[in-house]
Amino acid sequence: MGYIVAENLCKHYGNGNGVVAAISEISFQIKSGEFVGIMGESGAGKSTLLAIMGAMNAPTAGSLTVDEIDIYSLRPEQRADFRREFLGFVFQSFHLIPYLTVIENVMLPLATVKARRQDKQAMAREALSQVGLLDKSHRLPNQISGGEKERVAIARAVVNEPPILLADEPTGNLDTKTSGEIMQLLQSLNAGGTTIVMVTHSHESAGYASRILQVSDGKLVE
Repeated sequence: MGYIVAENLCKHYGNGNGVVAAISEISFQIKSGEFVGIMGESGAGKSTLLAIMGAMNAPTAGSLTVDEIDIYSLRPEQRADFRREFLGFVFQSFHLIPYLTVIENVMLPLATVKARRQDKQAMAREALSQVGLLDKSHRLPNQISGGEKERVAIARAVVNEPPILLADEPTGNLDTKTSGEIMQLLQSLNAGGTTIVMVTHSHESAGYASRILQVSDGKLVE
């Protein structure tokens, strides 16, 4: 039995010309602790698939279960709890808040956690230490490099120690050397037990994954 199980996932969007299938009848299983890459051309359905896996975009048909939880049978507030407990998200464009310091950005996912502020700060410092940026914790995002911003984004994604990390083009805005450093960091997190699912265009980045799901025209290519 897989840790993440997708069965016949479909996502259709209606428009003036009828219905467009973003993804169609996609099924796969991912084991706990795997590092899986999702590859395909632009418009192939990769980001739609990742959004469904992130409990953010209900499929038109099919099911997604994570740790035997049927995600889209949950009520919206239960899905929000699931995202908070199970998932960390890393995006290509960082999504850091410019007027918050590095450590304040990392603490954002802890806003709804019932804990003392000093405990939340300790968790954020630990996450920043994991990504090698503890010494930059009081800088603003415009005072650090692109690679450092992505490290902050990763620290924010793992601060509450989610078992699953979803990454959408995490090296898309980075140069080759920095991309390699970010991928080594993700590989290290995976070695520590985090299940990682990563959308990427980069064959170099995909090389760090243990397995690749190839998506073409909304379907999984065997």
